[in-house]
Amino acid sequence: MAFFTFISASDHSLMRRVNRWPAPKWLRLWMIYATRGGDGWLWYLMGLAILLFGGERRAAATASAGIAAGMSIALFLGLKRVTGRKRPCQIEPHCWARLLPPDQFSFPSGHAMTAFAVASSLGHFYPFLAPGLLFCAISVAASRILLGMHFLSDVVAGAALGAGLAYGVAGLFA
Repeated sequence: MAFFTFISASDHSLMRRVNRWPAPKWLRLWMIYATRGGDGWLWYLMGLAILLFGGERRAAATASAGIAAGMSIALFLGLKRVTGRKRPCQIEPHCWARLLPPDQFSFPSGHAMTAFAVASSLGHFYPFLAPGLLFCAISVAASRILLGMHFLSDVVAGAALGAGLAYGVAGLFA
């Protein structure tokens, strides 16, 4: 129990600092675009690009990414209902972000989970794309914290679960 108390206290301390930090405009824009990219359209575009230009492994790669993303969505929806954790923006107002959350619960981050599920799946099949895919996934995950949508532990758990699902599913197609 002390471990969870420590994580919660750390999460709340970081939340207060982030919610009061007037980030530079370039970072604000990057985070807003990253979080919007994590809404799904970026992953659909990547999947379409892989289908069109991905070579002989394109079917396996897109199937792996699609299955991992679908499993991520089902898992985070279930976990959010079970945990019922409030979002940081419901606890304390943010000084500059005015985005509305897609649902009311915080744990785990669905954006981070799906981003890492897709990026890790596609990176498994196309290692030369992995750095760019990982950059996108990390940007999406960081945006959720900096925009006041999630606690750090929500994002870390979402990223770990998404990557784990991706590697499990990609292994089936290898």
